[in-house]
Amino acid sequence: MARGTWKVKKGDFVREDSGFRNWITPDGSPGPSGQGGFAAEKDRYHLYVSYACPWAHRALIVRALKGLEDVITVSVVHPIMPKESWLFGDYLGSTVDHVNGAHYLAENYQKVDPDFDGLVTVPLLWDKKQQTIVNNESSEIIRMFNSAFNEFSSDKALDLYPEALRDEIDAVNEPIYENLNNGVYRCGFATTQDAYNQAYERLFETMDDVESRLSSNRYLLGNQITEADWRLFVTLVRFDAVYYNHFKTNKRRLVDYPNLWAYTRELYQIPRVAETVNMDHIKTHYFGSHASINPTGIVPNGPVIDFMTPHGRDKFF
Repeated sequence: MARGTWKVKKGDFVREDSGFRNWITPDGSPGPSGQGGFAAEKDRYHLYVSYACPWAHRALIVRALKGLEDVITVSVVHPIMPKESWLFGDYLGSTVDHVNGAHYLAENYQKVDPDFDGLVTVPLLWDKKQQTIVNNESSEIIRMFNSAFNEFSSDKALDLYPEALRDEIDAVNEPIYENLNNGVYRCGFATTQDAYNQAYERLFETMDDVESRLSSNRYLLGNQITEADWRLFVTLVRFDAVYYNHFKTNKRRLVDYPNLWAYTRELYQIPRVAETVNMDHIKTHYFGSHASINPTGIVPNGPVIDFMTPHGRDKFF
């Protein structure tokens, strides 16, 4: 059985690289990596996600913002992840595997590669025509959803990775990914004090930097929302409910940062976004799946977080 656990090296959490890197393009020509033959078509592709997973959440958000719900179908795993792999099960908000009828998500990886023994991750983008995996790297999946399916999109004008801003987006993404998106995991899964301390310091230095940036910018790159904002949002929306306690990122809460907190509320209140946030799945997964951190599996009832209070971020327009 493929693995459902993370690696730790010298006390530091290490995230494995994604192994399937094909691209969907409008005409099926090859993308930046992998093989060609994956043309954008309606009802050809299927997305496997967990509502709990921030990486999968990115893909759900861009799918929703681009209006691709009727173009790309979805299956949702159970929030509890045993050591074997993500699985499908009877839990409110979860689904069966609509395409392959798998019990464990690992079965779909092994359908493509019977010798697969890597980490089973979501999101997983599946091609129903070729019966194979297209891609399991969230940063690439969101870029496919952003542009490859414009023929079918209800918001063709929305471009979260505009060519003129790509260098700036990439430059902003890098420290946020290393120190925030992945940094909370490096704090939570650290097995030495030194590894934890380093991750903790980098995380809150970056939080302070972003707080300062948002004091004069409505979004990370000014007055235009880009993929960088959504990549950050999926970590922020989980911060006070999970990471602050569960991953020991407890120097400050999100609500202690006036700009970050208002910014998170604004993004949450954008139409179609709130429907992608399932706090029950988020909390149940983290507190119920990580026995090394929370051996009792008790899921806390709080905190109460109101993402719908007025944000006031329109002052920057």
